[in-house]
Amino acid sequence: MRKVQTIAVIVGLLFSLTASAGTRQTPEVANRIEPLPRDLEIQLALSALPSRLRDNATVYVLNPAKGFEVARKGTNGFHAFVARTGDDTFKGSWPLTEYRSDILYPISFDQAGSKAQMRVFFDAAEMQAKGTPPGELKRIIQGRYKAGFYKAPERAGISYMLSPVLRTYFSPEDSDGVITINFPHVMYYAPDISNADIGGGKPGGMEPFVILQGHHGYMIQPLGVTERAAIKREYAEMLARLCNMKDVWCLPRESGQ
Repeated sequence: MRKVQTIAVIVGLLFSLTASAGTRQTPEVANRIEPLPRDLEIQLALSALPSRLRDNATVYVLNPAKGFEVARKGTNGFHAFVARTGDDTFKGSWPLTEYRSDILYPISFDQAGSKAQMRVFFDAAEMQAKGTPPGELKRIIQGRYKAGFYKAPERAGISYMLSPVLRTYFSPEDSDGVITINFPHVMYYAPDISNADIGGGKPGGMEPFVILQGHHGYMIQPLGVTERAAIKREYAEMLARLCNMKDVWCLPRESGQ
């Protein structure tokens, strides 16, 4: 009887180990983010741009196994994509302990920005796909910034973020808190310019302000309330799809709704 019990325990242990091995994720799988449906990802990426620039822009989609790939080659020098690990992830001293699956960061760059600012997003996506642990990735990117590996844009330029939805860190210099907002805005490259230099307003307000101060800083110009509402109406169907996928991608209800 004791022999039968011993065999049963061994069989159970082997089954447990086999099942565990079958469900255990490799570092590469654990660091990947589930992609959006391709049509939705392209639409969301292009929503970052003004309508006049969308048809001829280069659009990228995220391949979780490799990083960003060209979905459509453009001709007007503008590039659009949806970052799932943004450049603000690498600000501040707070530890990056996981790759969030809920970040939505639709952004576009002109030709100057695509050669400078955009590289950080693409490098991060590629290293994440290869299985780089979150904390190590943050150390690598911060080290590259400090060493001057990432250069500031070679000229003045613009990055459009006109999408009706944005989910990312709301104060990355201080903490890892995130927010979902309807905040379409335009960003101008502002190397080594402070908020005080431009008499900037409060971040998130309706006056211009500076974020990510340093060689890769931006001056932010928010769109007005009327323009923001119009963009939200234009993309009502897209917003509904995103909201149905994740509750945290639902825009908060505004007063009076």
